[in-house]
Amino acid sequence: MHRAYFRCFRGCPGQWPLYEIIYTCPTCGGLLEVAHDVDALRNRSAAAWMKLFDDRAGTTHFPYGSGVWRYKEWVAPDLDDANIVSTFEGNTNLFWASRLGEQIGVPDLWVKQSGNSHTGSFKDLGMTVLVSVVKQMIAQGAPVRAVACASTGDTSASLAAYGAAAGIPTIVFLPQGKVSRAQLIQPIANGATVLALDTDFDGCMRIVKEVTKDNSIYLANSMNSLRIEGQKTVGIEVIQQFDWETPDWFVIPVGNLGNISALGKGLLLMKELGLIDKLPRLAAAQAEHANPFYQAYLQGFREKVSLKARKTLASAIQIGDPVSYEKAVAMLKRFDGVVEQASEHELAEAAARADLTGLYTCPHTGVALAALIKLVDKGVIQSHERVVVISTAHGLKFTRFKVDYHDNELENVDARFANPPIYLPADVDVVKKTLARKLG
Repeated sequence: MHRAYFRCFRGCPGQWPLYEIIYTCPTCGGLLEVAHDVDALRNRSAAAWMKLFDDRAGTTHFPYGSGVWRYKEWVAPDLDDANIVSTFEGNTNLFWASRLGEQIGVPDLWVKQSGNSHTGSFKDLGMTVLVSVVKQMIAQGAPVRAVACASTGDTSASLAAYGAAAGIPTIVFLPQGKVSRAQLIQPIANGATVLALDTDFDGCMRIVKEVTKDNSIYLANSMNSLRIEGQKTVGIEVIQQFDWETPDWFVIPVGNLGNISALGKGLLLMKELGLIDKLPRLAAAQAEHANPFYQAYLQGFREKVSLKARKTLASAIQIGDPVSYEKAVAMLKRFDGVVEQASEHELAEAAARADLTGLYTCPHTGVALAALIKLVDKGVIQSHERVVVISTAHGLKFTRFKVDYHDNELENVDARFANPPIYLPADVDVVKKTLARKLG
């Protein structure tokens, strides 16, 4: 029988069921993690796990067609299928970015399109697990009346959608004026109670932690390690898509640092169970205006850096006090990882450059691509290596960013790749002359 449970990430004694309302260690106050009975998982061979996951991929047999619940034994093995809330999340495509890769010096470049999900971001991977567990808790008699989160946009959209699908009320705390309209409308449309606070994300996080001390409102932010269990499947799915071969690098944009913690957790489990024989390296990418993890990296992680995040185009990672710092540091060290940053100009240019090769990138993916370009230029990432960039959200959620770039209206950005429309009279000769100039 496979089982999973909470335990202290720092190693304090104690185990707690996944269905208990607990977010931090009662002894030290540190974050929890979900642990699995690895010995029980080893009762199935690596080859048998691969075959099982391959057989489930894309199936309509609920819930295993989901890109998260395909790996149910590795996520929440004792969750009743009847309580799983799924939108067929995961199963997102790997885009072979060969043209962009050739241009920047890494031809074997792939972009994991995690934004091609139900609510348009990778947050769906974690939210399916959290809301499913809450649904089971309620079925077992827990006094949960609602689920709440602080968000810079994508988390709120995902929570609201999954809460609506489950019939569980949701509450989202958003920083006023710092969330795109496309992101703001998502939780509104899905019926969430939306509270726009006159503060930044870190301020929203402080308030939601206070509100959820009453166990009738359940906390859904990434300090809740249930989210990590779903998000860890992104790396597993990438390697499965490569026919169980490990790429050399993963590059991922980071803010609250839950996503890189999750990515590493899934990869370590694969290694422990023998599905892969090597670990990739990890690169965490931050916006220069919100770069506490980068600052800590420059100091060798001697101490956590917290700062007041400045306004950045990459609004979803505009976070100055990341919750999952300890987990991320441990993962980066385990994977011989690096941290790089991107200026506003660099992230906007990288996003526009990628779009010209067929992608349609959010600004956070622009941060990851800009960091990749810098790491290639520094020789950290080699031209022969296979690189996977995790794209965390769909570009359509950031239309204003795209429009302002091509209108050359972004502050501190020289839009070299701007491609505004050409306004002409309805005259064939004028059109022909314009096209002749344009096409050379």
